[in-house]
Amino acid sequence: MKTKLLFTLAFLTCITTSMAQDNCSKFYPMNEGVSMEYTNYNKKGKVEGVSSYKVVEAINNGNVTNATMAIDLKDNKGKDAYSTTYNLTCTGNMVTLDYESLLPSEMMEQYGDMDIEISGNDIEIPNDLSVGQKLNDANVAMKISMSGINMNMTVDMTNRNVEKKESISTPAGTYDCYVLYSENRSKMMMANQVYPSRVWLAEGVGMVKQETYKKNGDLMSSTLLTAHSK
Repeated sequence: MKTKLLFTLAFLTCITTSMAQDNCSKFYPMNEGVSMEYTNYNKKGKVEGVSSYKVVEAINNGNVTNATMAIDLKDNKGKDAYSTTYNLTCTGNMVTLDYESLLPSEMMEQYGDMDIEISGNDIEIPNDLSVGQKLNDANVAMKISMSGINMNMTVDMTNRNVEKKESISTPAGTYDCYVLYSENRSKMMMANQVYPSRVWLAEGVGMVKQETYKKNGDLMSSTLLTAHSK
């Protein structure tokens, strides 16, 4: 669960692709049929799985574009391990992602018919990024009631900023990227953990690389772009 949540958080922070004339998104895929494939590695560089992302629906209404992204993850043996969908909205110069998307669907499913309250602030990505730019925090809070007992969980994305520009190579090619940093904080019951993350973004291509670290800076996992189709 922890690995899937971390990868989802990092990827949702910053996916990029080319921008069609009829939608306002520059750093999110908002055209039906766009697909990306990523290979996920553990801290030792061993393959843990392959993730496939595809825009399954995109609706343009004036200056607003709404899209639905489907995610499928296969483990290192090629078996289906995880799947979910989330929604994107683009208006003007800003893309927002529904804060509920910070919570993997399989986690929601395990709580079944329990009474759940969800609130939060959407993830925002402006079309115009520059080195040193600060980005707004995002968060989601979930309150679960079962048999008269309340359980609270929060996920916060804080200290979001554009660190630098850097050229990076992956199996899919070499790209000039923006590097975005964030700290992903999860709190549930008595557990309180922080996972810093960096994402390398190339305009017109997508997320090229992602790394998640322990609080002390040691690498926990990484992801590289394997394939991209418009």
